Amino acid sequence: MNSDRLKRYQEKRDFTVTSEPNPSLLAEKGEASGGHTPGGQIFVVQEHHSRQLHYDLRLEVEGVLKSWAVPKGLSMNPRDKRLAVQTEDHPVEYASFEGTIPEGQYGAGTVAIWDSGSYRNLSNKDGREIPLSRALESGHASFWLEGRRLQGGFALTRTPRGWLLVKMRDEKAKS
Repeated sequence: MNSDRLKRYQEKRDFTVTSEPNPSLLAEKGEASGGHTPGGQIFVVQEHHSRQLHYDLRLEVEGVLKSWAVPKGLSMNPRDKRLAVQTEDHPVEYASFEGTIPEGQYGAGTVAIWDSGSYRNLSNKDGREIPLSRALESGHASFWLEGRRLQGGFALTRTPRGWLLVKMRDEKAKS
């Protein structure tokens, strides 16, 4: 089911060289999660020292990690608007990946988990909750993060120039 959604991820990597999770190998071993993580939806923010330092926001949506590169990192200040460049979907197993992607490989550099936890979908239309996948397709998604560093509401909005990530005004916000 997720193999089509992970095709771009797999095409960009040489799994004989990188230690990143290989969905095909995990499926052969019967280790791929293939769906929703027990206990709720997960998120992870990975600090990625590649050509330029950036932070990768990943949200579990329908068995894969929807992913955005956030060059300036996530902010707890609602006044800060952060560019978020959507990248290819990643396997859920990538949420625990830390290590060095070798030179010459896509995304070469060091990856470390900066924050992780669970999240709750806050997206709605006409007062009714809509699935996060549909909210993202329509160009606006809201969610509540419960991490060690990041907590509270956040929103992703698609613009003609890419996605913007903003911290919502709530009791967890900092100015």
